[in-house]
Amino acid sequence: MPIWDRLRTSTQTMQGQLTAKKNELKSGAFRDASMAICALVAAADGTVDPAERQRVAGLIAANDVLANFPADDLQRRFNDYLVKLQQDFAFGKVSVLQDIGKTKKKPAEARAVIQIGIIIGGADGNFDKSEQAVVREACFAVGISPDEFDL
Repeated sequence: MPIWDRLRTSTQTMQGQLTAKKNELKSGAFRDASMAICALVAAADGTVDPAERQRVAGLIAANDVLANFPADDLQRRFNDYLVKLQQDFAFGKVSVLQDIGKTKKKPAEARAVIQIGIIIGGADGNFDKSEQAVVREACFAVGISPDEFDL
């Protein structure tokens, strides 16, 4: 099976798992960590062009699980994380990973955040090495082995 087909099947499966747990994923820590990983994946290559920002914002708005939260609040948080990463990627990444790590005490939320990162990374059909690397770092931040997600 070509890599794109595997990625598409995997992200569809993950989205189904997230949707099934939608009612459990309503905490502020989950909301913040989800926006943090979206920004981290979007900025993984060190830049975020307007088209990429708009694409990720559209994916956030269309995600059933994230519909638990007001769209304008999610957009503001996503943009705030992007600003941190664009000002100083290395320093911003530390701050963003700390917010992602706040879900560590709730394994279902932590796993969901990682799944959202993978879904966002693979949405364009190319889950590239820099995106995989930041999702791996997020896995370590929440105490989940990247091997669980084939990263």
